[in-house]
Amino acid sequence: MKPVYKRIIFLVAILVLWELGGRLGLWAEIILPSPTNVFTAVYVGITDMTLVYDLIASFRRLIIGLTIALVIGTSIGVLIAKSKTADDTIGSTLLAFQSVPSIVWLPLAIMWFGLNDQAVIFVVILGGTFVMALNVRTGIKNVSPLYLKAAQTMGSKGIDLFIRVIFPASVPYLVTGSRLAWAFAWRALIAGELLTTGPGLGYTLQYASDFGDMSLVIGVMIIIGVIGAVVDQLIFQRIEKSVARRWGL
Repeated sequence: MKPVYKRIIFLVAILVLWELGGRLGLWAEIILPSPTNVFTAVYVGITDMTLVYDLIASFRRLIIGLTIALVIGTSIGVLIAKSKTADDTIGSTLLAFQSVPSIVWLPLAIMWFGLNDQAVIFVVILGGTFVMALNVRTGIKNVSPLYLKAAQTMGSKGIDLFIRVIFPASVPYLVTGSRLAWAFAWRALIAGELLTTGPGLGYTLQYASDFGDMSLVIGVMIIIGVIGAVVDQLIFQRIEKSVARRWGL
């Protein structure tokens, strides 16, 4: 049986058991609403355009923040990979920052920017920058010395060596770094939006929680999870596999 069929059967079984449990009263509706009520809440949110505006606002912040994170992360990664001093100083600091959850930066972002888009985008940037920088560093550091010696033998050096040999050889790590940066940025986005005052999936999640609308809470959580899985598997995972095949990995 193909994996996709296994996944469909597994999800259908979960939904059926979930619906039966709710209808038989195994748990209170306020604790875990049935799938019917959850899908109804999501349908209402889509038809009245609330969730549509939330998705547009969230993806706008994500695209801006992730793009900046990839640019900054790649630049820092190249710097610490090519400079021993930068690696000993900035590199060790990045490892410490990487272990700090993105939501921890939120109070600082609010103090600097206030409860607005800038604060959320700042958190998203931090969420993706560190992991991207570390992967770029690893990719450049792991370029085979055989490639470098062969290129140097043919007269390549400096910028030419980096553009023709080092950077192409580290592309698989850049793709992996981009995939991880997306995942970290997506989590950071939702965490940052929990305290915002404008449209966004995180804001709607917090709003529904405050008013006890558990059907909408579960619905938004499902939307967040589905988007994360779809983007990862349909975009980044396919790119990663394509690059791995092309690079013979």
